[in-house]
Amino acid sequence: MTAAEPIRLNKRMADLGLCSRREADAWIEQGWVKVNGQVAPMGLKVGPQDRIEVDRRAQGQQAQQVTILLHKPVGYVSGQAEDGHPPAVTLVQPRNHWRGDASRTRFAPQQLRGLAPAGRLDIDSVGLLVLTQDGRVARRLIGEDSDIEKEYLVRVSFGNVAANVQAAFPREQLARLRHGLALDGQPLRPARVDWQNPEQLRFVLTEGKKRQIRRMCELVGLKVVGLKRIRIGRVMLGQLPQGQWRYLGADERF
Repeated sequence: MTAAEPIRLNKRMADLGLCSRREADAWIEQGWVKVNGQVAPMGLKVGPQDRIEVDRRAQGQQAQQVTILLHKPVGYVSGQAEDGHPPAVTLVQPRNHWRGDASRTRFAPQQLRGLAPAGRLDIDSVGLLVLTQDGRVARRLIGEDSDIEKEYLVRVSFGNVAANVQAAFPREQLARLRHGLALDGQPLRPARVDWQNPEQLRFVLTEGKKRQIRRMCELVGLKVVGLKRIRIGRVMLGQLPQGQWRYLGADERF
């Protein structure tokens, strides 16, 4: 497809960073989107020369959307409930709202509507999980072209070695973790992997395949004993206690 070929209006709006495709569809349905001064119908295709205008009501609705940072404990799944394990969103309730939250946003039940994880953290892992109503945030974190860094602290063992793993683990295998592994038949993007202490590695990834770090470790003979995500982009887990949540601040950006 060439750049000049028309594409669906909802995709164009998402590409411009105005909203998610789903939001765009909702706005078009409400009559809140004009193309070249005319109210746009569903399914309209546009080119780069077409002028897109969005009604202030849509922008006002978007401004009320929240993004929540949760310190997920073990035993919770990121998305829909699985095998009796509760979804992480069930922790987003007033009693778990961190007292240290600097945001002035007040909790309201409508903030749970459409609140979805932007990325996953498996059931055995803890740390920073992002839940958002904002399609722009979701696209930035998990869109096809996302290259946002995610940082993890990973406690490992190597065969029967559980103490001073760093001394026993071959350096060439560490180099493979950084760049030289493939999952699901696809080579992985380069990663930053370093020893944080003799039993713990620090991983910085720009992709998020299912159980990626655990599977990477298995390929070089390591077993993950504990895994904690401490950063997504420029947003840190910081002092947020496990099982508690806070709002993404107005001045924070991933």
